[in-house]
Amino acid sequence: MQSISQFMIEDHSKCDQLYADGEALLLKGSVEAGRNKLNLFVAETQQHFDREEKVLFPAFEQATGMTQGPTMVMRAEHTQMNAVMDQIQESLQQGDTDTALAAGETLLLLMQQHNMKEEGMLYPMTDQHLGR
Repeated sequence: MQSISQFMIEDHSKCDQLYADGEALLLKGSVEAGRNKLNLFVAETQQHFDREEKVLFPAFEQATGMTQGPTMVMRAEHTQMNAVMDQIQESLQQGDTDTALAAGETLLLLMQQHNMKEEGMLYPMTDQHLGR
């Protein structure tokens, strides 16, 4: 059986690839295809956040008693990333690919830092405490 860490890391990779594909399409001038791919990226990323916030984090908090620790930080970072994803989608709806790509650069930095924290600390702690 796959561990929580393995499943969640694979989900990060899937989301990362969707973003990269959408960005590449925009850079090639395929605006409609790029917008569609980035909309899929946003939907998949928000689904990932939901899995964490509605299932994984509450289970971790219940098992450890830590409610003001890493899960609180991850939720705040999700909020921050959601705001940038909203900016990307709004820019694309207005046909402003330059602003969407610039916001994407910010999002990539936020995601890389966020994923490193989850993959390096939170997910292993979750595996340990939830026994999966």
